[in-house]
Amino acid sequence: MVDTYKHKGLRQKLIKGLRKKGIKDESVLEAMERVPRHYFMESGFEQFAYKDQAFPIAKEQTISQPYTVAFQTELLNVEKHQKVLEIGTGSGYQTAILLEMGAKVYSIERYRDLYLKAKKILNEMGYQPYLFYGDGYKGHPTYAPYDKILITAAADEIPQELLNQLKEGGRMVLPLGSQLGQDMTVVEKTGPDEIKKRKYGSFIFVPLTPGKDSDENN
Repeated sequence: MVDTYKHKGLRQKLIKGLRKKGIKDESVLEAMERVPRHYFMESGFEQFAYKDQAFPIAKEQTISQPYTVAFQTELLNVEKHQKVLEIGTGSGYQTAILLEMGAKVYSIERYRDLYLKAKKILNEMGYQPYLFYGDGYKGHPTYAPYDKILITAAADEIPQELLNQLKEGGRMVLPLGSQLGQDMTVVEKTGPDEIKKRKYGSFIFVPLTPGKDSDENN
């Protein structure tokens, strides 16, 4: 893995674009400037790494548009040493951003191939997140409660098991709605059985699917 001056220059240009689009959290922008996005894409598609657009990866999934990553992360309001549960590891790029911000990251991926690839890349980069191959809908209660939960796929309702694993005063960010379109939603857990929801614009994500990949043998 090589991160050249050209790559760094392209990242700086990308960050300037994100600022113009309204991203204000400097900790988010600084983390995204440090993380080489091209590490998470096949070398043949490296020229797309610093364009502000989503890009297909394996299993009909995508590496999210940088603006979307920045937007979700900014809404999450991550602080150093907080426990963050990420549902949908995907390429591992969003995981790396959270780690760069000093979070303790627990991430679940339902596709074994993606899980193994993300684990390899993140470890090679020197990161040590807690990665799991499993059902994102169930979360990971062993390490609960979490300060923050980030869902990187579209849910038609707030998964109750994940809400149960969010600490009181904690925050969940997820794209909420049908496959035709979702509202980026912040859910704050204000009491044992009380939440407050706010919407922050429309997005399109791949759907959050229960269970592990049925095509896998594990």
